[in-house]
Amino acid sequence: MKALVLSGGAGTRLRPFSYSMPKQLMPIANKPVLEHVLETIRELGVTEVGVIVGDRGPHIAAVLGDGSRFGVRLTFIEQKEPLGLAHTVSVARPFLGDDDFVMYLGDNMLPDGITELAEEFAEHRPAAQVVVRKVADPRAFGVAELGPDGEVVRLVEKPAEPRSDLALIGVYFFTSAIHEAVDAIEPSHRGELEITDAVQWLVTAGADVRAREYHGYWKDTGRVEDVLECNRKVLEGIEHSVAGEVDDASELTGPVIVEAGARVVRSRIEGPAIIGAGTLVEDSRVGPYTALGRDCVLRHTRIDHSITLEGAMVTHVRGLHGSLIGRSATVDATEVGAGRHRIVVGCHAHVEVTA
Repeated sequence: MKALVLSGGAGTRLRPFSYSMPKQLMPIANKPVLEHVLETIRELGVTEVGVIVGDRGPHIAAVLGDGSRFGVRLTFIEQKEPLGLAHTVSVARPFLGDDDFVMYLGDNMLPDGITELAEEFAEHRPAAQVVVRKVADPRAFGVAELGPDGEVVRLVEKPAEPRSDLALIGVYFFTSAIHEAVDAIEPSHRGELEITDAVQWLVTAGADVRAREYHGYWKDTGRVEDVLECNRKVLEGIEHSVAGEVDDASELTGPVIVEAGARVVRSRIEGPAIIGAGTLVEDSRVGPYTALGRDCVLRHTRIDHSITLEGAMVTHVRGLHGSLIGRSATVDATEVGAGRHRIVVGCHAHVEVTA
């Protein structure tokens, strides 16, 4: 089996961060979403991975390299225009050949893994196996209608009046049968080749198409709120580890990771939390569910349930909660004061907080 990871898209819901970085490189617990995705795929025993990229391809390739540190071999495949998920299958045909493959949307997090789903696909080898989950409002998703034995009888993309609450969540398993389907369909009203149309073509043609409901944690990291929630979920699984420096005047409670080169000075860190390599935390308090990226500076600040990206600096701000601070951004206060603040600031920005 091979894997096809989709890493294009403009990331409009994640602006302003997606102006300066691909949305799939947003860090979750100090690791880009795409790294989490590749680790999930490697757990399946899959080593050949095609990565679909758009105009941010060089940026993504620079971060991921050749894939060897994840135990996989990466092939970067350019999709020059965003013409739909089924179009990515067509673009990747030379890489995929006639092999079975798992297609995985690169901004989706499934930290509980998909091994059981892959094993079921390998055992039965239907033409396609879609992964679904019950959602409160299916209108923003592809929606699957199932028969009594879990077979797919109908798929509809973003229906105005859904007839099912089972949404497609961005993981698909295919045999080579999908290529005939992709070649047969026409662009939708959005001008895209929809993967739901291709799978529906297989259903109509009488192929074996199945659905498997996913019960683990799943999050599409397309919005700031989703990134922060997913960060909290992943941090719940960390183990205490201190490779950096923590002085005698500081206190660590709960699971805290202090990466190599980080320094904690006269501060209190309450886990689960990560202090990134090269980061300085001085005269500050870091609360739970916080990930401070590499080479950040935190002085005279209190922060919890938040993420700071690489190179951010936060000084004299007491009470940051649920915040996302971009790369090399600066947040400071004119005077030290109490209060509770939620700040979302893009990369290289400067924000001043008044007490």
